[in-house]
Amino acid sequence: MSAVSPVRVGRFYTSARRHPWVLGKVADWKIPLGPYTPAQIAVAVGGGFALFKSIAVWSWMGPVPVVAWGVAIWAVRRPKVRGRAPLQAALGWMLLVWQPAGGRLGGRVARDRAARSLFGGFTIEDASSTVPVPSSSRRAGRPARRRARPRRIEAAVHPSQPSGPASQVQQLLALAERAGGAR
Repeated sequence: MSAVSPVRVGRFYTSARRHPWVLGKVADWKIPLGPYTPAQIAVAVGGGFALFKSIAVWSWMGPVPVVAWGVAIWAVRRPKVRGRAPLQAALGWMLLVWQPAGGRLGGRVARDRAARSLFGGFTIEDASSTVPVPSSSRRAGRPARRRARPRRIEAAVHPSQPSGPASQVQQLLALAERAGGAR
């Protein structure tokens, strides 16, 4: 007797992603010529206020400004600014203007550090003396040459800097040099 597994059903609802946020729609009823997006409501309110306050200026044109206002409301029904709604795009622009010119690092304003002088020295050594020659490469019957000591050229060092070797390796080399070479 085999057990029949129940069929698994998965459902998903994408209406929230397919339809933009709108105002003026309740169940099956909607405002005439609606529903309206927030951008359309902003243009309607702002344009209506501007038309009402400037009626003395445009009244000689007849219904042309009112029709232009209606066309502007219709034109912003699904506007996109690089794929974003205009209110979010305007907020992004405002935040961009608010940011410091150099940007931020860790939440703080990024600033360049003050310039300062750096002092130091260097040593130039003969390259042929630093490379060890393996004993197997020497020819038979030929005496081994004595290696030349490296020449040291010290650069001018700032008075505040120590004049001795800086790293531990350089200190060990200096000790070996004082003791008469490597053993």
